[in-house]
Amino acid sequence: MFRTALRNVLAHKARLLMTVLAVMLGVAFVSGTLVFTDTLSQAFRNQSAKSYDDVAVAVNMYPSQEEAAKTPGLSQAVLDKVAKLDGVASVTGRVDGFAGVPDKNGKLIGVGWSNKGTNFAPGADGKDRAFDFTTGAGPLQDGQIALDRETATKGGYKVGDTVRVATNGPVKEYTLSGIFDTEDGAVQAGGSLVVFDNSVAQKQYVKEGFYRDAIVVAKPGTDADKLLDEVLKVVPKAATAQTGQALADQQAKDIEAGLGALKQVLLGFAGIALFVGVFLIANTFTMLVAQRTRELALMRAVGASRKQITRSVLAEAGLVGLVASAVGYGLGIGLAVVLRAGMNAFDLKVPGGPLVLGTTPLIAALSVGVLITMFAAWLPGRRAAKIPPVAAMSSVHAAATTKSLVVRNSIGAAITALGAVLIVLGAGKGGDDGRMFIAGGAFTTLIGVIVLIPLLSRPVIALIRPLFVGLFGVSGKLAGLNAVRNPRRTGATASALAIGLTLVTGLTVLGTTVGAALDKMTTDQIRADYMISMASGEGMNEAALAAIEKTPGATAVSPQLAGWFTLKGKDVSASGVTPGDIEKLIKLSTVKGSLSSLGQGGIAVAEKTATKQGWKVGDTLPVEFGDKKKGKVTVGAIFEDSEFVSPVVIDAKTITAHEQQSYIPQIFVSMDGGASDANEKALAQAMGDNPAITVMDKKDIRDLFGGQINLLLNIMYGLLAMALIIAILGVVNTLAMSVFERQQEIGMLRAIGLDRRRVKRMVRLEAVVISLFGAVVGIGLGSFLGWAIGETFKSSLPGYALVLPWDRIGIFLVLAGLVGVLASLWPARSAAKLNMLTAIKTE
Repeated sequence: MFRTALRNVLAHKARLLMTVLAVMLGVAFVSGTLVFTDTLSQAFRNQSAKSYDDVAVAVNMYPSQEEAAKTPGLSQAVLDKVAKLDGVASVTGRVDGFAGVPDKNGKLIGVGWSNKGTNFAPGADGKDRAFDFTTGAGPLQDGQIALDRETATKGGYKVGDTVRVATNGPVKEYTLSGIFDTEDGAVQAGGSLVVFDNSVAQKQYVKEGFYRDAIVVAKPGTDADKLLDEVLKVVPKAATAQTGQALADQQAKDIEAGLGALKQVLLGFAGIALFVGVFLIANTFTMLVAQRTRELALMRAVGASRKQITRSVLAEAGLVGLVASAVGYGLGIGLAVVLRAGMNAFDLKVPGGPLVLGTTPLIAALSVGVLITMFAAWLPGRRAAKIPPVAAMSSVHAAATTKSLVVRNSIGAAITALGAVLIVLGAGKGGDDGRMFIAGGAFTTLIGVIVLIPLLSRPVIALIRPLFVGLFGVSGKLAGLNAVRNPRRTGATASALAIGLTLVTGLTVLGTTVGAALDKMTTDQIRADYMISMASGEGMNEAALAAIEKTPGATAVSPQLAGWFTLKGKDVSASGVTPGDIEKLIKLSTVKGSLSSLGQGGIAVAEKTATKQGWKVGDTLPVEFGDKKKGKVTVGAIFEDSEFVSPVVIDAKTITAHEQQSYIPQIFVSMDGGASDANEKALAQAMGDNPAITVMDKKDIRDLFGGQINLLLNIMYGLLAMALIIAILGVVNTLAMSVFERQQEIGMLRAIGLDRRRVKRMVRLEAVVISLFGAVVGIGLGSFLGWAIGETFKSSLPGYALVLPWDRIGIFLVLAGLVGVLASLWPARSAAKLNMLTAIKTE
C-alpha cells in the first residue's frame, strides 16, 4: 500500500503541486516567524549582555516629586562613597533625556521617541567606555557635543561643524567635537544619540552635580552579589540597584515579552493560511479519489480492506505534507531574512548576529505541514474506503449522487445561529468581555457557514446567474449550472475565499468606521487652527508656552497641561487650560454652569465623571495638590465628555503653582487669518525652528489618527494576501476537477457547435461565479463582525456610527472576479484544447 501511495504521488504531480504550494506557504509563515523571532531575540540578548558585560552593579534613582525636592538624583558625593567600597574599580554617573538633531533640511533625524541625549563621563584615562570614537573626541566644554556615526552620516555632519540640538527647552547650537560608535539601544532602534559635556547634561536633565544612574565596575574576583549589598548601604533609600547580570536577564525577559506579541500576530495569520489550505487539500484528495474510483474498487475486489485504502490515501497525504514542509521550512528561512532586512529598511535596526536555526522551527514546520495535510485528507480517505468493489464494473466517472444534505444543513444552521447569538450578545455587552463573546461567536459562525455553504450556493448563485446569462448567453447559463453541479466542492472552494474576505472586510469596516469617528471628532471638537506637540511624545515647558503666546497674530492660546490632585485619597487627573481661551480652541459643550468659573478658581467636570462621582455645580471639594498643600475647588461647570481634555478641567495657573516643572503635552493655538503657511512659519520661528516640535493643522491631526489606522489595515491586507493566494489555488483545483469530470460533456458541446472561445468563456465564468459567491458570503459575514466589534467600544468614541465602505466593498468584489479569471486561465485552456472526438469517447 505504501508503494501504491508513492506511485500515486508521482502520477499526479501537477494536481498535488497546488496542495504542496498551499501547505508550503502556511509552513513558511510558521517557520519564518519562529526563525525571525528567535534571531531577533538572540541578537537583542547578545547586545544586552554585551552592554552589561563589565557592569557589576547598576544603580538608578528616579525620585517622586516630593523626594526630588530634597534629592533629585545620585549626588557626586554618593558616587564617591561607592567608589571607595572594596572591590570597586570605577563608578560612572549617567543622565539622559530627549535630544534631537535636524538634518540639513531642518527635519528631525530619527523617530522622536528614540532620540536621546546623555553625558560624557571620561575616566582617569580621558575615555568613556560607552563610546568608541572614530573621529575627534568627547565634549569637554559647554558648547561641544558628540554624535553617533549614523546620525552624523544622515545629517552630513563632520567634526568642527555647528549642530543645532533640540531638547525640551529652546534650540541651541553646539560645535561637533567627535563622532562615535555605540551599542546604545536608542541608536539601534533607529534614533540618535547626542553626548553633552557632563555638567551641561546634568543641568539639562536633572540638576548640576546629580545623576540618574550609576554604573559600577568591579575589580577582578569581586562577588557581584556581595558588592550589591554594600552599594545599597551607601546610596539613598529612593535609589534601586541590581547586579549587571540581573539587569541583563531582566532585559532579556522584556525582549522576549515584547517579541511575544509580534510572534502571536504572525502565527495567527499563519494559522489562517493553514486553515484556508485545509479546504484546498481536501478538494485535491477528493479529486484524486474520484479519478481513481475504478482503481480503488479493483483493489477492494482483490482483497484490500477499507483500513488499507484509508491508510493508502493518508500515506499519500503524509508524503505530500513532508515534501511541502521541507520546502516550506527552507522558504521560511528566506522569509526570516527578508523580514530582518525589512526592519533595517524602516530604520528599525536589528543588532548584528547570525540567523538562529533552532530545532523548534524545524519540528514545528514538519509537524504542522504533515498533520494539516493528513487531517485534510482523512475525510476523502474514508470516502475512498467506502467505494464498493462492484464500482470496478462501472464507469470511472460515475454520476454524482444528490444525497440529501438535510442533516448537514441542520447542523450548519444550528452552529451558525449559535455563533450569531454570541456575536449579538457580545455587541450588547461591550468592553473586553463583549469582545471575548464576539471572538467565540465569530469562530463558531465561521464554522457554521462553512458547513452550511453548499446549501447557500444554490440560492446565491441563482441570483447571480441571470446577469451572466444576459451578458454571455449560453456560456453564462452553462457556467451557472456547472457551479452548482457539485455543491460540496463549490462550497469548499468558496469557503477559502469567504474566510479571507471575512477578515479583510471586518477589518475594513471597523477601520473605516473608527477613522470616520475620529475625523468627525477632530472636526467637531477642535476649533483651534493648530495643535503643537513634541515629536518625542514628551511634554513642553512653560518657556515654550510663553513663546507661543507672544507669537504675532496669535488670537487664542491654551495648553493642555497634564496635572493632578488628590481627592479623598484618590488621584484625579486634570487638564490645566487657559480660561477664556480654551472654549475658543476646543469645543466644550456645557451641560450646566459656565466655563467662566475656571478663571475664578473653579473646575469643570465631564458629564460621565460628574454622574459617577455624584458631583453637582456649586459643590466644593477638598483637595490636596502635588506639593502636599491642601485647598478647595468648586465645581463651576459640567460639560459633555471630550477626548482632547481630561475629565476634570482647571486653570493652568492653579496646577503650575503646585508643580516644580510643568508637563504640557499639547498647546492649542488660533491665529489671525486661520491656518496658513505664513502663520505656521511664525509659530515655528517662535519656537526657535525647533525640529523636535511639530505644528499640526486640522488636516495633520486627522492624518495623525487616520494614518495609523490605514497603516494597520495595509499591514493586515499584506498578511492576509497569503490566504487569498491559497484560495486562488483552490479555485484552480476545482475548475481542473470540473473539466476532468466533464470531458465527454465538453466534447458533446463542441460537437453541437460550442466553439473553443465559448468553452473558455464558460470555464472562466464558472470560476467568476464561484469566486463572487465566496466574496458575497465573506463580505456579508465580515460586515456583521465589523459592526459587532465596533459596538463594544462606541461608548468611548464620541460620534461613532457604523460606516460601510461601499467603494472598498466594490473593489473586493471586482478583485474576487479577477481572482476567478486568473484561476481559470489554465483549466479554461485545457478545456478548449480537448479533442472533441476523443472527449466524446472518454468514459
